[in-house]
Parts: sequence; structure tokens; C-alpha cells
Amino acid sequence: MSTYLTILGFNSAIPTVNSSPTAQFLEMEERHFLIDCGEGTQVQLRKAKARFSKINHIFISHLHGDHCFGLPGLVASFRLLGREMPLHIYGPKGIREMLETIFRITETHRGFEIVYHELKSKSPEKIFEDNKVEVFTIPLDHRIYCNGYLFREKPKERHLNMAEISKYPEIETCDYHNLKLGKDFVLSDGYVLKNEVLTMPPSKSVSYAFCSDTRYSEQIISMIENVDVLYHESTFLHELKEMADYTGHSTALEAARIARKANVGKLILGHFSNRYGDLSVFTDEAREVFPNTFLPKALESVKISV
Repeated sequence: MSTYLTILGFNSAIPTVNSSPTAQFLEMEERHFLIDCGEGTQVQLRKAKARFSKINHIFISHLHGDHCFGLPGLVASFRLLGREMPLHIYGPKGIREMLETIFRITETHRGFEIVYHELKSKSPEKIFEDNKVEVFTIPLDHRIYCNGYLFREKPKERHLNMAEISKYPEIETCDYHNLKLGKDFVLSDGYVLKNEVLTMPPSKSVSYAFCSDTRYSEQIISMIENVDVLYHESTFLHELKEMADYTGHSTALEAARIARKANVGKLILGHFSNRYGDLSVFTDEAREVFPNTFLPKALESVKISV
């Protein structure tokens, strides 16, 4: 299965007529993840034609409003749409209190369970895993406790070499699963057919790293090394580096330096200050260091591939 990223919003702080605060919809191995939930996220989800019912895991980087103020409304809409499946919410300690206080005061009733995963570790940790995907935190350097997230496909099954398999009538369809898992096949006379003869290498697993909001931090490089796509905030151009440091953000040049040092495949910038009208200045600055840099396009579904 292919992995697709839809950036629902990418500007900082204040929504505008043409852009929304941070929110992303990631489809990986038939799992549907929501990353951050700024104001207006559910409207953007509708515009993107993303099915609400498929989102079972929401990852919130930090509790600044432009990354989480859309969450109470989205949860309320889930109830109105008849949701019954549990909803897992990952975010900083305090996210439960924030949401449950809003639900209590507004008398918002839910017909489904919310499972809170409150985070407080300042070291990377695995917070989600199933048989195909795993998710890790990426501790960031912002004004308040903040995490990025690394989404990674697990190693995939090997491909069957049917031209070789067909030479051995003893190999039946029920044996294919073990072959895909890398196991050898033993013929009735005891001869061992090596797996590498009967199969071909698996497709490469893909990975995606989300890093917003943060000051320039080389500590994240080892965590995101060689990812296929990196989304890294670039609130300011480098001429305003002092302001970036003061407010806990990065410049386009710094995002590019991280991408280059981590040897990522592709860099997508985001979280732009509203002071900039022409966003091409960000790619102009970043591409001097990391040529494979791009601006996000709202609601565009981007295939993440090797």
C-alpha cells in the first residue's frame, strides 16, 4: 500500500482566508493518522474528502492553540456522526484536562471512548505499534513541551518468485506466507530450498517525520536520519534568526541544514509567519542548502515513496 500525506493547514498562529493552522492527514498501510488539529481542521478534512470514521489515532505536538484548538470540535462532530470506535489521542500531559474540561462545561456527551496517551518524556519513545506501522516521538525545543512524530512502516514481506516456485510442485499456496516471511522450504527428500531463490527482496519501507514547532536542534538528526520526507517548520527567514530563537522557532535555512545533515529524501517547509506574503522566499533560502525543498500545498495529497 502507498503512503499519502495531505497537509490540511500549514500557517502559524492566525488562520487566514486562504490558509489554516497546522494539521495533517497521513495514510500509511491503511492506517489513518491525524497530526495536530488547529482551528478549522474538520472543515479542511471535509474539503480533502477524508473520511472521519477512518481516523482512530490523533497526534498533538503541543498545547498551543494553533495546533490543538480544532480538537474539541472535531471530537464533538465524531459523536454527531455516530462514532462508536475508541479514539486514541496522543499529546502532552494536560491534554486530557483541557478536553475533558471543555466537554464538561459545554455538556458535550460522547458515545465512544477516548483513550488518552499523555506524554511527558524528553527522550524519544515508541508510542504506537501494530503489525505494520510504528510511531516514535521526536522531542523538540519549543517554548513549551513539544514533540514531533516519526511514522515508519515496518519491514515488508518478500515478493514471491513464481517462476522458481512453479518448478517445485511440493510448494503449495498455503506455503506462500512462510516464504514471504523469509523462511526456507524443505522438500520431502530433505533438500533445503533457500528463500532467496524462491523470493525477491521486499519493497522498501517508507518513513515520514513531522517537526513543528522547534528551535534549530541537531539532537533530532539521529532520529530522522534517512527519512523519505521531512516536514520541518520554518516560521522565519534567517535574517530574523534572533526572533526565531526567542519565540522557539526555526528559519528556512536552519530547516534545510537539518534536512541535509539528516540525509532526508525530501523537505517540506511550513508554519510560516503571516508577515510573509510571497512564500517562495522560503524555498529560495532553503534550496541554497538543500535543493530538494518544497512548499506545502493545502489539500494536495502527496505520495511518499522511496
